[in-house]
Amino acid sequence: MYAHIKSKLDNGELVILDGGTGTDIQRRGVKMDSDVWCAEANRTHPEVVRAVHDDYIRVGAEVITANTYASAPLMFNAHGRDADLIETDTIAMRVAREAADAADHTVCVAGSISVMRPMTRGTDDFDPNYSWDDDTVRRLFDAKAANLKACGADLLIMEMMRDMKFSSWAVEAAINTGLPVWVGIAVERNGDGALAGVNHPDQLLEPIVAELTRFNPDACLIMHSPIDTILEGLEVISANWSGPTGAYPEAGEFTMPDWQFVDIAPADFAIAAQDWRKAGARIVGGCCGVTPDHIAALSTMGTR
Repeated sequence: MYAHIKSKLDNGELVILDGGTGTDIQRRGVKMDSDVWCAEANRTHPEVVRAVHDDYIRVGAEVITANTYASAPLMFNAHGRDADLIETDTIAMRVAREAADAADHTVCVAGSISVMRPMTRGTDDFDPNYSWDDDTVRRLFDAKAANLKACGADLLIMEMMRDMKFSSWAVEAAINTGLPVWVGIAVERNGDGALAGVNHPDQLLEPIVAELTRFNPDACLIMHSPIDTILEGLEVISANWSGPTGAYPEAGEFTMPDWQFVDIAPADFAIAAQDWRKAGARIVGGCCGVTPDHIAALSTMGTR
């Protein structure tokens, strides 16, 4: 499956990624869990998860992301649920694979890996009451990545990478599976106006890019970031790395456990995507708050 995507990337063609998976599950009425956000939907509402995938495929997505972002190794471990993570991811991958196999065009299934940790309710900040030793962190990321491979992932997307430590270990675990890996870095502006990793104002984008691309991933993207940071973020990546780049921004903000949606007209989203394309992005889609309507607009507004 991935050979088709790799060929397009090598030829400079555009690959259409899906939009927000977890937030579209919420948008369809599934209650978000106070501990593990959208991860429980794999168990409780697999039919809704499947419908989200089906809708993104219907509007042209060539890569769909299994609902495994929120089944984050550190977050599940903090709640004593390591075994539940494996079961949750297995369900998520099965549902995504079924959707991809039923598509009328080639669709790859990406397993998502994040460094998400328990969050203080009503915020998007990490709960400082949790910590892990380095060996435990590495072991947890290794187990997550290995299971996603065993479940048939075509590639792994590292989502909301944002720092020089946990993100590096997560990327290394993914690379060690031998699967293609896309690194998605989430940024925001710090107090000085510079792009830095989300919740890490002292960790600037440029050194994060240098650290994470030393593993030689298949692509490096700016993701889950405000639209007005995307172009600058792409410029930083391109100045520090020569491989394929991409973009999939957010639309709204998170206050655990719910996403707060902010409307962005699909046509405006597609127009912005044309600028990302001109800046060299070969992969374009959306993250939290971005819907199938936005992805449909990407497919019909000449961004290919």
